[in-house]
Amino acid sequence: MSNGFASPITIKNAIDHLVDRTYLLPGIQRKFVWSSNKIIVLFDSIMRGYPINSFMFWEVKESKIKNEFKFYQFLTEYRQKFKEENLDIDTKGSNDFKAVIDGQQRLTSLYIGLKGSYAYKLPKKWWVDNEENIPTRHLYINLAQALPEENERQMIFDFQFLTKKELIRKEDGDNIWFKVNEILKFENLNDLKNFINEKDWTTKTFTNNTLLQLRKVIFEDKLINYYLETTQEIDTVLDIFIRTNNGAEPLSFSDLLMSITTAHWKIDAKREFPDVEKKVFEICNPGFLISKDFILKTCLVLFKDNIKFQVKNFDQSSVNVFEENWDKIKKCIIESFILLSNLGFNNHSLRAKNAVIPIIYYIYHKGIEDSINSPIRHIEDKLLIKKWICLSLLKGVFGSQSDNVLTIIKKIINIELLENKKDNNFPLNRIKDEFKSNPSKNLSFDNDFIDKLLTIQKDDSNCFSILSLLYSHLNFNNQEYHKDHLHPASYFYKRKRIDFDNEEDYKFYSDPSNWNSILNLQLLNGTLNQSKLDKPLKDWIDNNNIDKSNQLIPNVSLDILDFREFIAARKKLLTEQLKTMVI
Repeated sequence: MSNGFASPITIKNAIDHLVDRTYLLPGIQRKFVWSSNKIIVLFDSIMRGYPINSFMFWEVKESKIKNEFKFYQFLTEYRQKFKEENLDIDTKGSNDFKAVIDGQQRLTSLYIGLKGSYAYKLPKKWWVDNEENIPTRHLYINLAQALPEENERQMIFDFQFLTKKELIRKEDGDNIWFKVNEILKFENLNDLKNFINEKDWTTKTFTNNTLLQLRKVIFEDKLINYYLETTQEIDTVLDIFIRTNNGAEPLSFSDLLMSITTAHWKIDAKREFPDVEKKVFEICNPGFLISKDFILKTCLVLFKDNIKFQVKNFDQSSVNVFEENWDKIKKCIIESFILLSNLGFNNHSLRAKNAVIPIIYYIYHKGIEDSINSPIRHIEDKLLIKKWICLSLLKGVFGSQSDNVLTIIKKIINIELLENKKDNNFPLNRIKDEFKSNPSKNLSFDNDFIDKLLTIQKDDSNCFSILSLLYSHLNFNNQEYHKDHLHPASYFYKRKRIDFDNEEDYKFYSDPSNWNSILNLQLLNGTLNQSKLDKPLKDWIDNNNIDKSNQLIPNVSLDILDFREFIAARKKLLTEQLKTMVI
């Protein structure tokens, strides 16, 4: 058969082809991304006779394609975060089949509604893969009545994904909930009519008509119109895929690049990338969240002069290099995030993930991925890397033109490694020198900038970076550090105007920029923090032999009544400390 539109088929025909694996997904496809609400709207549209757009299938006949190209089964039971990836299938020696180029989201949605399930996390529940937190849901339709004319989704038919518990709560005299997959039992129209008679629904006009319509759109109406591509040239199909999907909003350009990478990769990139994401997430709690974009960008920085997200940078030869070095790339990414976790960072405080790429590049090309997290090795490197992260985050170095920044830093690291391969350290000073004349990228702090930093509040994402910079002298290895108020926050929460002799003092003590900012915060390891809790600062220091110099506490009265003097002295101390850190 030549290219062109083939004879349309029914939804039931399409579902059968998914079941017998006559329809598969090519490796270039992204994962299923539709929400449960979007599936519901699709079924409402079908029931109302709205077109669901045409599909594009690729007829796969050549043994070379079956043997060398990756194909996947359709997702049948979606579980948010835990079961979102399609299982691959060995097509070597298989019969001919059709690969879905355009229409994966719609076909998966039809299958989930008619034969599968959809599970998503309940609000205020943990990300734990069980029925309590992520209950399995099946698609139901309310046969009792149509939705009100005025409804948010502008739907007529009341489709809902329900758990068993929700179904029990909704079953009352006013509702008739029908599990949508039950319609597949009624391929014969008379069987459905008999079922309606048995339920005594014949006189229920809406119920009767809705069930008959549901069966009709599944078994009789040929709603799956598709274009069949018969070429056996993978590059041609890849070009068709990009042209077909590039206009779809949910598919980003990086999705296309990931698709190209997957198509050229002999190992399973669709499994390997999520595995890296998972391991990085599990490093600490809460874990670091990275994306395939981050991994792709890292690969480009490691091996390409041009690091832009462009199709030409993901050709066969480039992807071969990524694949040949994948084990080391993967390890360097994971070890870099372990290092940052050991330094006290988490996903909240690490606002710009691109700041990690120079660290990965340095670890990779210096070949220290097996030793960087040793407690007794690379001490100077760790101090410089920590300083780099803090400075780059606080100055917003990656707020714009990140490709240009990464390219420059890559060249600096290469020079450092070339000049002094054995004894070099992370080249922070060279990086600072390179950007010192750039007003938006320099890593220096002037007085105004320092004043702003010292007013940062405890829950601000920049707070840990500032404290980490100030307390660089602390040993972060295998210790968890907490942000802690010096003078307890509980004291300030309780203050009222009547507690003060004048309005000026009341405003000063009530101002969070004094008591909830860097000026009244420190980093404490877990043990010390347990000893402090809400104790007055003076009592805690006296009773625990605290080294005030180590904790950056000024030599002034620590009585809460002298809080104004304390804040003034500490501002001076921290300002001097920050200036020494950015020289």
